[in-house]
Amino acid sequence: MVTDFQFIALEKNEFDSFMDLNDEELSLHKAKWMTVDEEPGYPCRVSLEDAKIGERVLFLPYWHHDVDSAYKAIGTVLVREFSQTSKLGVNQVPKMLNHRLLSVKAYDSSNMMVAHDISKGTELELKLKKQFQNSKVNYIHLHYAGPGCFCSAVYRA
Repeated sequence: MVTDFQFIALEKNEFDSFMDLNDEELSLHKAKWMTVDEEPGYPCRVSLEDAKIGERVLFLPYWHHDVDSAYKAIGTVLVREFSQTSKLGVNQVPKMLNHRLLSVKAYDSSNMMVAHDISKGTELELKLKKQFQNSKVNYIHLHYAGPGCFCSAVYRA
């Protein structure tokens, strides 16, 4: 059973239409700009890096699990203003996760959850490989355990 994995960042172009909106227009989408005031603390779902103090991040709702299943879900994401879509290598875990506690949710090909776990970021590689030992697991979604926000999708490599 292949247990190698790959993180898939959100594509920057999904958010291009928001970048030039003013505050009033953003509010119609329940979105707003925030200026980073602590580091770490603002993890970007596009760059898979923590934003730096003084950077602007777009704070908005996002259909991170837009599937035909009871697990269809929307949640908050942060996108750095000048981020580029991250392309991580096989079995590469983003450094921004090392200091975080994560919820690991494994789904099958019918988009139904078949397993779940909690992981410290420093132990995440082993936890992901363990989940992918299960032949039913098609993909994994990670969430930040504290606030519950979507972090990233992980697929078999």
